[in-house]
Amino acid sequence: MITLERAKELNDAAVQEEHLRIHAMNVMASMGAMAEHFGEDKDHWMAIGYLHDYDYEQYPEEHLLHTEEPLLEAGLEPEEVRAILSHGYGLINDVEPLTNMEKSLYTVDELTGIIQACARMRPHGIQDLTVKSLMKKYKDKRFAAKCDRELIQDGCDRLGMEVREVAEICIEGMRPYAAEIGLLGTEG
Repeated sequence: MITLERAKELNDAAVQEEHLRIHAMNVMASMGAMAEHFGEDKDHWMAIGYLHDYDYEQYPEEHLLHTEEPLLEAGLEPEEVRAILSHGYGLINDVEPLTNMEKSLYTVDELTGIIQACARMRPHGIQDLTVKSLMKKYKDKRFAAKCDRELIQDGCDRLGMEVREVAEICIEGMRPYAAEIGLLGTEG
Protein backbone atom coordinates (compact mmCIF):
# COMPACT_ATOMS: atom_id res chain seq x y z
CA MET A 1 0.00 0.00 0.00
CA ILE A 2 1.40 3.37 -1.00
CA THR A 3 2.14 5.84 1.76
CA LEU A 4 1.71 9.58 1.53
CA GLU A 5 5.46 10.01 1.94
CA ARG A 6 6.15 7.73 -1.06
CA ALA A 7 3.41 9.43 -3.13
CA LYS A 8 5.02 12.82 -2.48
CA GLU A 9 8.43 11.45 -3.43
CA LEU A 10 7.09 10.07 -6.75
CA ASN A 11 4.91 13.05 -7.63
CA ASP A 12 7.44 15.70 -6.68
CA ALA A 13 10.03 14.02 -8.93
CA ALA A 14 7.61 14.25 -11.88
CA VAL A 15 5.86 17.57 -11.18
CA GLN A 16 7.74 20.86 -11.02
CA GLU A 17 5.02 23.44 -11.77
CA GLU A 18 3.79 25.10 -8.59
CA HIS A 19 0.12 25.26 -9.61
CA LEU A 20 0.12 21.49 -10.26
CA ARG A 21 1.68 20.82 -6.87
CA ILE A 22 -0.95 23.03 -5.22
CA HIS A 23 -3.68 21.14 -7.07
CA ALA A 24 -2.15 17.86 -5.85
CA MET A 25 -2.30 19.17 -2.26
CA ASN A 26 -5.90 20.35 -2.69
CA VAL A 27 -6.95 16.91 -3.91
CA MET A 28 -4.81 15.20 -1.26
CA ALA A 29 -6.48 17.18 1.54
CA SER A 30 -9.95 16.58 0.14
CA MET A 31 -9.33 12.87 -0.29
CA GLY A 32 -8.18 12.66 3.33
CA ALA A 33 -11.43 14.26 4.44
CA MET A 34 -13.46 11.94 2.20
CA ALA A 35 -11.61 8.93 3.68
CA GLU A 36 -12.59 10.10 7.16
CA HIS A 37 -16.19 10.51 6.00
CA PHE A 38 -16.26 6.90 4.77
CA GLY A 39 -14.24 5.53 7.71
CA GLU A 40 -11.31 4.57 5.47
CA ASP A 41 -7.51 4.90 5.69
CA LYS A 42 -6.88 8.65 5.51
CA ASP A 43 -3.14 8.42 4.71
CA HIS A 44 -3.77 5.98 1.87
CA TRP A 45 -6.51 8.08 0.29
CA MET A 46 -4.35 11.20 0.64
CA ALA A 47 -1.51 9.39 -1.14
CA ILE A 48 -3.78 8.50 -4.06
CA GLY A 49 -5.05 12.10 -4.19
CA TYR A 50 -1.55 13.55 -4.17
CA LEU A 51 -0.39 11.26 -6.97
CA HIS A 52 -3.47 11.46 -9.22
CA ASP A 53 -1.97 13.79 -11.87
CA TYR A 54 1.43 12.08 -11.91
CA ASP A 55 1.91 12.30 -15.70
CA TYR A 56 0.02 15.54 -16.40
CA GLU A 57 2.96 17.97 -16.53
CA GLN A 58 4.94 15.81 -18.97
CA TYR A 59 1.96 14.68 -21.06
CA PRO A 60 -0.90 17.19 -20.76
CA GLU A 61 -2.43 16.04 -24.06
CA GLU A 62 -2.05 12.36 -23.12
CA HIS A 63 -2.82 12.60 -19.40
CA LEU A 64 -3.20 9.19 -17.73
CA LEU A 65 -1.82 7.36 -20.76
CA HIS A 66 1.64 7.42 -19.15
CA THR A 67 0.62 6.59 -15.60
CA GLU A 68 -0.06 2.89 -15.25
CA GLU A 69 3.30 1.32 -16.13
CA PRO A 70 5.58 3.73 -14.21
CA LEU A 71 3.41 3.62 -11.09
CA LEU A 72 3.19 -0.18 -11.13
CA GLU A 73 6.97 -0.28 -11.54
CA ALA A 74 7.26 2.14 -8.59
CA GLY A 75 5.44 -0.39 -6.42
CA LEU A 76 1.81 0.73 -6.44
CA GLU A 77 -0.82 -1.98 -6.26
CA PRO A 78 -2.99 -2.49 -9.37
CA GLU A 79 -6.09 -1.25 -7.49
CA GLU A 80 -4.25 1.94 -6.50
CA VAL A 81 -3.32 2.61 -10.12
CA ARG A 82 -6.90 1.83 -11.15
CA ALA A 83 -8.17 4.41 -8.63
CA ILE A 84 -5.90 7.04 -10.18
CA LEU A 85 -6.93 6.11 -13.72
CA SER A 86 -10.63 6.28 -12.80
CA HIS A 87 -10.55 10.07 -12.39
CA GLY A 88 -10.27 10.26 -16.19
CA TYR A 89 -13.50 8.34 -16.75
CA GLY A 90 -15.47 9.61 -19.72
CA LEU A 91 -12.81 12.18 -20.57
CA ILE A 92 -9.70 10.17 -21.25
CA ASN A 93 -10.54 6.54 -20.60
CA ASP A 94 -13.33 4.11 -19.74
CA VAL A 95 -12.11 3.18 -16.24
CA GLU A 96 -15.37 3.68 -14.41
CA PRO A 97 -15.10 4.83 -10.76
CA LEU A 98 -16.65 2.03 -8.70
CA THR A 99 -15.26 2.18 -5.16
CA ASN A 100 -15.81 5.07 -2.75
CA MET A 101 -12.14 6.02 -3.20
CA GLU A 102 -12.48 6.10 -6.99
CA LYS A 103 -15.77 7.99 -6.92
CA SER A 104 -14.33 10.49 -4.45
CA LEU A 105 -11.23 11.17 -6.57
CA TYR A 106 -13.35 11.50 -9.70
CA THR A 107 -15.52 14.10 -7.93
CA VAL A 108 -13.07 16.15 -5.86
CA ASP A 109 -10.54 16.57 -8.67
CA GLU A 110 -12.86 19.09 -10.33
CA LEU A 111 -14.62 20.35 -7.20
CA THR A 112 -11.39 21.48 -5.52
CA GLY A 113 -10.77 23.81 -8.48
CA ILE A 114 -13.97 25.70 -7.73
CA ILE A 115 -13.24 25.75 -4.00
CA GLN A 116 -9.74 27.12 -4.63
CA ALA A 117 -11.02 29.81 -7.01
CA CYS A 118 -13.71 30.88 -4.56
CA ALA A 119 -11.34 30.94 -1.56
CA ARG A 120 -8.78 33.04 -3.47
CA MET A 121 -11.35 35.83 -3.83
CA ARG A 122 -11.96 36.13 -0.10
CA PRO A 123 -10.01 38.30 2.38
CA HIS A 124 -9.67 35.33 4.76
CA GLY A 125 -9.29 32.72 2.03
CA ILE A 126 -10.63 29.30 2.88
CA GLN A 127 -10.56 30.01 6.62
CA ASP A 128 -14.10 31.40 6.69
CA LEU A 129 -15.42 30.02 3.40
CA THR A 130 -18.91 28.61 3.88
CA VAL A 131 -20.71 26.09 1.71
CA LYS A 132 -23.46 28.68 1.16
CA SER A 133 -20.94 31.15 -0.32
CA LEU A 134 -19.33 28.44 -2.41
CA MET A 135 -22.66 27.24 -3.81
CA LYS A 136 -23.51 30.77 -4.99
CA LYS A 137 -20.32 30.76 -7.06
CA TYR A 138 -20.84 27.13 -8.08
CA LYS A 139 -24.19 28.00 -9.67
CA ASP A 140 -22.55 30.71 -11.80
CA LYS A 141 -21.29 28.72 -14.80
CA ARG A 142 -18.92 31.58 -15.74
CA PHE A 143 -17.10 31.29 -12.42
CA ALA A 144 -14.22 28.76 -12.64
CA ALA A 145 -15.73 27.87 -16.00
CA LYS A 146 -13.14 25.18 -16.78
CA CYS A 147 -14.31 23.09 -13.80
CA ASP A 148 -16.77 20.53 -15.15
CA ARG A 149 -19.95 20.82 -13.06
CA GLU A 150 -21.65 17.95 -14.90
CA LEU A 151 -18.76 15.69 -13.91
CA ILE A 152 -18.96 16.91 -10.31
CA GLN A 153 -22.69 16.20 -10.25
CA ASP A 154 -22.13 12.76 -11.78
CA GLY A 155 -19.51 12.02 -9.13
CA CYS A 156 -21.80 13.15 -6.32
CA ASP A 157 -24.62 11.04 -7.75
CA ARG A 158 -22.28 8.03 -7.82
CA LEU A 159 -21.40 8.72 -4.17
CA GLY A 160 -25.08 9.14 -3.24
CA MET A 161 -24.29 12.59 -1.88
CA GLU A 162 -25.29 16.19 -2.59
CA VAL A 163 -22.72 18.57 -4.08
CA ARG A 164 -22.94 20.80 -1.02
CA GLU A 165 -22.22 17.83 1.28
CA VAL A 166 -19.08 16.85 -0.65
CA ALA A 167 -18.05 20.52 -0.87
CA GLU A 168 -18.32 20.91 2.89
CA ILE A 169 -16.14 17.85 3.45
CA CYS A 170 -13.56 19.18 0.98
CA ILE A 171 -13.49 22.68 2.48
CA GLU A 172 -12.96 21.23 5.95
CA GLY A 173 -10.24 18.96 4.60
CA MET A 174 -8.44 21.78 2.79
CA ARG A 175 -8.67 24.33 5.61
CA PRO A 176 -5.73 22.96 7.69
CA TYR A 177 -3.50 23.25 4.61
CA ALA A 178 -4.48 26.88 3.86
CA ALA A 179 -0.92 28.22 4.20
CA GLU A 180 0.60 25.48 2.00
CA ILE A 181 -2.00 25.85 -0.74
CA GLY A 182 -2.03 29.66 -0.74
CA LEU A 183 -5.54 30.03 0.64
CA LEU A 184 -4.96 32.09 3.77
CA GLY A 185 -6.34 35.14 1.98
CA THR A 186 -5.07 38.70 1.93
CA GLU A 187 -5.89 39.19 5.59
CA GLY A 188 -4.95 35.67 6.74
